[in-house]
Amino acid sequence: MPDPTSLVRSRRNRRLDERGVRQTRLRMGGVGLGILFSFLLALLILAAALAYADLTRDLPNVALLPALLNPPDGLLLQPTLLYDRSGQHLLLTLAPGNSDASRRYIPFNPQSPQHLPDSLANATVAIADPNFWSHGGYLLSGWNDPEAHPTLAQQLVSDLLLYNEPPSLRRALRERLLAAQITSEYGRTQVLEWVLNSADYGNDAYGAEAAAQLYYGKSATELSLAESALLAATSQTPGLNLLDARDLAIQRRDKTIQLMARLRLISRKQAAQALAETVPAAGPLQNAAHSNASAFLNLVIHQVDGQFTRPRVERGGLRIVTTLDYDLQQQAACTTLVFAARLAGAADPSASAPCPAADALPLLSPDTTFAEPSLSALIYDPASGQVLAAVGETLRGVETPFLSPHDPGSLMTPFVYLTAFTRGLSPASLVWDIPPLGEPLDPGALFHGPVRMRIALANDYALPAQTVEAQMGSAAIDRTESSFGLSAGKKTLLDMAAAYGIFAAQGVRYGQPGPTRVLRVEGLDHSVWLDLTNPQAQPVLAAPLAYIMNHVLSDEAARRPSLGHPNALEIGRPAGVKIGQTQARLDSWTVGYTPSRLVAAWVGTQTAQSANLSPPLAAALWSALMQAATQSLPAEAWTAPAGVTSMDVCDPWGLLPTPDCPSVVKEVFLNGNEPTQADTLYRTFQINRETGLLATVFTPPQLIEDRIYMVVPPEAQSWAKAANIPVAPSAYDAIQAPRINVDVRITSPAMFADVSGRVQITGTASGDTFDHYRVLVGQGLNPQQWIVVGNDSTARVEDGLLATWDTMGLSGLYAVELQVIRSDQQMDTAVVQVTVASK
Repeated sequence: MPDPTSLVRSRRNRRLDERGVRQTRLRMGGVGLGILFSFLLALLILAAALAYADLTRDLPNVALLPALLNPPDGLLLQPTLLYDRSGQHLLLTLAPGNSDASRRYIPFNPQSPQHLPDSLANATVAIADPNFWSHGGYLLSGWNDPEAHPTLAQQLVSDLLLYNEPPSLRRALRERLLAAQITSEYGRTQVLEWVLNSADYGNDAYGAEAAAQLYYGKSATELSLAESALLAATSQTPGLNLLDARDLAIQRRDKTIQLMARLRLISRKQAAQALAETVPAAGPLQNAAHSNASAFLNLVIHQVDGQFTRPRVERGGLRIVTTLDYDLQQQAACTTLVFAARLAGAADPSASAPCPAADALPLLSPDTTFAEPSLSALIYDPASGQVLAAVGETLRGVETPFLSPHDPGSLMTPFVYLTAFTRGLSPASLVWDIPPLGEPLDPGALFHGPVRMRIALANDYALPAQTVEAQMGSAAIDRTESSFGLSAGKKTLLDMAAAYGIFAAQGVRYGQPGPTRVLRVEGLDHSVWLDLTNPQAQPVLAAPLAYIMNHVLSDEAARRPSLGHPNALEIGRPAGVKIGQTQARLDSWTVGYTPSRLVAAWVGTQTAQSANLSPPLAAALWSALMQAATQSLPAEAWTAPAGVTSMDVCDPWGLLPTPDCPSVVKEVFLNGNEPTQADTLYRTFQINRETGLLATVFTPPQLIEDRIYMVVPPEAQSWAKAANIPVAPSAYDAIQAPRINVDVRITSPAMFADVSGRVQITGTASGDTFDHYRVLVGQGLNPQQWIVVGNDSTARVEDGLLATWDTMGLSGLYAVELQVIRSDQQMDTAVVQVTVASK
């Protein structure tokens, strides 16, 4: 029997062992959890480190702020300057009134003899950052709103250090990090001083001194409380300023004064006095120094805006070298204004400089003047994609800074024909310029009948273009236009210049990627911000197709049916040109180019009474400007690339010439698209000259003559009749029974018999001096081709079998002719007409 004491001891030991096991397991679990927690903590620290590294990667150095703003060499103390391509002619200073004066930096320190007033600082703090003096330069609030900059330090960072970063959570965090740095490193007073000397106050006025001079005509050191409050409010919404929104600007001033009083930055008495202060009227903003290039400069600002934010460009410190050819711009501007005056029936405007390009303009008769004409022009280098000059639309004889979009009208037809050329058609292909079927014929309308596509395109014939457009389909044409950067709707001169420039450059689009207006952007410290001097090249159109289009548009002879000779488009050198107009005749276009220069001209009017602008009006302006643009350049043409064939064709069908073809011309084709069939538009018909009817085998030979007629299709019959185009007769000469010759006659089949199968031809082939005979058959009343049945026979036949004719596979009207040849080479004939019935 077990000892009770041993049993108790055993049980106790077992419990102790189990407890030890549990404690060991707990210790091992704790160690595991500790390891896992340490691993997760390490991952978290690593992730935080990586996130911080990403957040601070390429973070701007806050030391940039003194370099940008501190006098005397702060980069932003100089306004942005725009120059022509030579860098010698200053076109524009982005400062109030186009002033070239430096921006004055005024300290906030009261110890300085000249300093910014406390009223301006307090007003700015009150409206922009009421807790400015207490926080660390940033606020966590608003982090989820990329557009929010709730402190002055954050505004400064956003405007000057992070201006080129798109709004995002990352940017918001970087902004707060930098705001904390500049506040810690430079102090709140310095931050406020920088803000007041760099803020945007509207109308290119950056900094309090520029704003005070612009709106009050005084220094910022002399600002009153009311004036300070108005400027502080303007700094938050620059568009609401005294010049552009006077009433709203004053309302915001009053709210700022009231806010300052609530924050106890001013007394109630000071607030009342400031609210009662009268705001003097601000004078108009003077900006006249760039009147001859205002439209071009708008294009420049728009392109730079695509690279940097516009506020940063306007803030200053940059030197922008544009593509403008200064002398060419002057000539384009004065020539356009002279022509605008002549179209309005006014005297030529007085010019401050010579304008030789205007000498090429025509003198207009009084009946070609219009009420309120508007003109615009652009000069472009297709080999580099650079805009060399641009003249904004004229309004009452004064150039405006706008290149507005307009209906391009028939200026788009080359892209219709180009679509056809890509589908196997060619400049030689036939199109009909005839009235649409089912529509009444306008007695005054001019139609040209069958023409080659070359002639239809060069002369801007409307109906052939509509026909080709319908055949190609709008979807295919839209794809072609889209590849040239053109979309549906109205177009600007810049749009059309860029598109036609691809033709001029043999199918290549040059630019950055669109038309280039800026060559270089440099900091005033000579740092390079942007360099566009080397154009990008993008193939758009195969060189053979581009050459074919250039060959058509530069064909001076092809244009003469509509423009005559000489005309404004003939400038003494090869030039591809397209005239265009709208159906309402309110717009007249001309776009033309050489390999090195392109000129686009537009003439329009908004006055319905003066409609009917003819294409030669825009062509006259184009001609004068193109001559000015190319006068110092060698005459160039386009060289045919591989893949293009030149060959003779019949005009206007464009097929291989035949003896009946009235005119043979040389045409160009893509390899593989050359014609292989003979022309069938013109055919020779045998006519009885006495009756004017088609000759038959029974018409006396001495009355038959050959005449060439155009084979007019049914849909063109009305046009041919109205145009007095001779049409081949459709009726045949009356058939008279031939005189019976007993020695030469066919007895079977009988005249007008119906035959089929194997037809036995019987009759007589005999008589004096008989040598041999033959039997022939030919289709029609007057066959042009004959087939010999059997072989020539030297055996005389008297009322016997002459030949057997197998009509298998034939049908219709046929002539059967017996020819008896005499020993003296004289020939007697007999003919019958039969109808072959098919089986």
